[in-house]
Amino acid sequence: MPPLKRTYMELKFCSLSSGSSGNCYYLGNEFNGILIDAGIPAGSIRKFLKSKDISIQSIMGVLVTHYHTDHIRGLELLTRKNNLPVFTTQKIWKSIVPRLDNISGITVHEIGLQQQFHLAGFDIEAFPVSHDAPETIGFHICTGDLKTTIATDLGHICQTAAPYIEAANLLVIESNYDEKMLMDGNYPSFLKTRIMSDHGHLGNHQTSAFLADIVGENLRHICLAHLSNKNNTPEIALQTLQQTLAEWGIRSNDQPEITVLNRNMPSDVIGLV
Repeated sequence: MPPLKRTYMELKFCSLSSGSSGNCYYLGNEFNGILIDAGIPAGSIRKFLKSKDISIQSIMGVLVTHYHTDHIRGLELLTRKNNLPVFTTQKIWKSIVPRLDNISGITVHEIGLQQQFHLAGFDIEAFPVSHDAPETIGFHICTGDLKTTIATDLGHICQTAAPYIEAANLLVIESNYDEKMLMDGNYPSFLKTRIMSDHGHLGNHQTSAFLADIVGENLRHICLAHLSNKNNTPEIALQTLQQTLAEWGIRSNDQPEITVLNRNMPSDVIGLV
């Protein structure tokens, strides 16, 4: 009798937009997909998905990380027009409702922190992160043996979030600002303090040092996300990470694939099997 062939699940990821002007990410398997946040107009989401040969009909729901506009701008129209359910915590949804013109027709599934739920063939857990919103969460999403973690707005990596980040094969993590650019820039002092605080955003060096400490055979692809338009550049974020990895003795052929996500345009589709 011939040996049984193992069936591999394929994972596809694509950033539709990543930055303070709007965030939206696609994650799909061989059958369906989900969106994480809807911070750009609904029409742009549909257009960008179509450009990647992804049908809006294949989307089974939208996971929402927090109430800031750059994460929910297109949520109302997208979910009502396409009959898509929203998945987020009760606290986050209550903070979102006053910011929407019309919530009738929107189906909301309230999820618990660190409580697994199932959607579109994915096993998903929301975990708390430190950010200046009533509540902000990241998502740990599994399909087959493949694990994706998305953590795009956090001022530091707390003990609760760290295990989810460390477990990822595909990691989407914030690298918001270059520390020197921020300090030398023209932002007012209170805003610089807010960004650099434990409830603000991660800087390039913070993110790079953490990644250098966790790089191993499980971490296969890193996506640097939510770059600041004024206080960072893709080149600086990438150089900082690569230099930090080298300083930690991690050779280039032992490093994961690294993608810096564009603020305004979709990334290439990243596939893992």
